[in-house]
Amino acid sequence: MSSVPISAYLTLALILFCIGLYGALTKRNTVIVLISIELMLNAVNINLVAFSKHGINPGITGQVFALFAIAVAAAEAAVGLAILIAIYRNRKSVNIDEMNTLKH
Repeated sequence: MSSVPISAYLTLALILFCIGLYGALTKRNTVIVLISIELMLNAVNINLVAFSKHGINPGITGQVFALFAIAVAAAEAAVGLAILIAIYRNRKSVNIDEMNTLKH
């Protein structure tokens, strides 16, 4: 059974993180920005699991941290979407440029 080298995991995580960073910094749609943040968190999870398996002291620690990161990402997505729905009901738009004030 051949093992996937750690460089493959790191390259995949780098690509995912860069795509997420590009989406978070350049897109105007709030839903796309939230999805981009999720991509960046998933890239971190890939790194945690890869170093857990291929690190100096292989163990389960990285996988446990990845589970906590997944739980935080799920909570972030739920709160972000709840705020987004409330803003959409109030302003009828999900464009980030239109959300610069708290006024109606």
